[in-house]
Amino acid sequence: MDIGINKNDRQQIAEGMSHLLADSYTLFLKTHNYHWNVTGPMFRTLHLMFEEQYTELFTAVDLIAERIRSLGSQAPGSYKQFSQLSRVADDEGQLDAEGMIKSLIKAHETVIRTAREIFPQAESVNDQVSLDLLTQRLDTHEKTAWMLRSLLE
Repeated sequence: MDIGINKNDRQQIAEGMSHLLADSYTLFLKTHNYHWNVTGPMFRTLHLMFEEQYTELFTAVDLIAERIRSLGSQAPGSYKQFSQLSRVADDEGQLDAEGMIKSLIKAHETVIRTAREIFPQAESVNDQVSLDLLTQRLDTHEKTAWMLRSLLE
């Protein structure tokens, strides 16, 4: 494989992207769970918002996995692999709507930090495709976290 990025650099970027994929998939599951189980006076608003968010995440995980494959690595794809790679915290017990919002804010912030960790490596080897994907993910997660925080003000 000769795409202008050496094998070691491709592997390091793919490893970071694997963490991003695991975080994103875990966030997808968390958001989908909240969509199903939210209750209270904000039910309709949150139910629809969470659906928009998990739908966007479903598309994103595919893009991240395909980038890992394009770099010549295998994309993780099992619950076991995701649980080992993800930094997104699992919930303890059933949360109310406010708890769900707070949990999602923390999860989006975790994904943001993971994406930022990959950026310097991709930038140092001129991996513009990964940089573009990371920039898009950062933009989406930062906006989503802002919107969620706004619900608590």
